[in-house]
Amino acid sequence: MTLSNQRILVVDDEESIRRYLRAALGSQGFDIYEAAAGLEVVNAVLSHRPDIIILDLGLPDIDGIEVTRRLREWSQIPIIILSVREDEQDKIAALDAGADDYITKPFGTGELLARMRVALRKQLANTKEPIFQSSGLTVDLSRRLVTLNEKEIQLTPTEYDILKILVTHAGKVITHTQLLRQVWGDGYDDMHILRVNISNLRGKLEPDPSRPSYIHTEPGVGYRLKEAA
Repeated sequence: MTLSNQRILVVDDEESIRRYLRAALGSQGFDIYEAAAGLEVVNAVLSHRPDIIILDLGLPDIDGIEVTRRLREWSQIPIIILSVREDEQDKIAALDAGADDYITKPFGTGELLARMRVALRKQLANTKEPIFQSSGLTVDLSRRLVTLNEKEIQLTPTEYDILKILVTHAGKVITHTQLLRQVWGDGYDDMHILRVNISNLRGKLEPDPSRPSYIHTEPGVGYRLKEAA
């Protein structure tokens, strides 16, 4: 599978490692975002919506294993640990916390890219359908491409994340709480911002936003996307 145009969040307190990955992965067509501490990760994930996270364990504030555990409470973004720790117990702890893979430093760029491909393939395999189609709406999850009647629709990262959740559960009701937790993080309860984003999404996708044909409201509960047709 191609990895170009994917968004990568690199979390490492060593500037030299971040600089190396910025150059090595950037040359492959990735968009690179960075964080130097564990407490920065949640905000970075919410801001940049990465497709994969490369995470060091030895961070200055929160250990990478705890960062992984916290992320797994609300996100299934692939996480690859990149660490100098070679002890088997560290690897087991990281994988048990929810990491998808573990690579020890020093490492080869080729190996890292191969592991990234595997992690992204696994994530795609867990998705209900790589390509969702309903009437004139098509959502290609592997390419992050949304088209309506064959015309590409530009969505904000938040709008896309909401649509992706609805697509992967097409035909099922997704509650307000589920959407808020998966898009904005655990404990977030601002219903207004959810309604605004749903309204904006309908404005871009629905022929008549006042009578939506794709994103249906389940009053007092949540939203449901019309099943693939």
